[in-house]
Amino acid sequence: MDRRMVEKHLQQAREHVLLGGQHVARQREIVAELIDRGADSTEAIRLLVNFEESQVMHVAHLDRLKAELLALAREA
Repeated sequence: MDRRMVEKHLQQAREHVLLGGQHVARQREIVAELIDRGADSTEAIRLLVNFEESQVMHVAHLDRLKAELLALAREA
């Protein structure tokens, strides 16, 4: 991938990490609210786990893109 494309993907990945972090935080709040009310939180917890797993993948992708950009900079 050329530098311009990597930078574009890097910006998108940063946005995904930011948004994913917001989703995880909000879902944690929802789980806590459900537990506090004594409501069934099973599905909310399942969704939280999915969000957390996705966030791990987003961060890993961001890290790979940063490394790729660094490698391209070294080649230049």
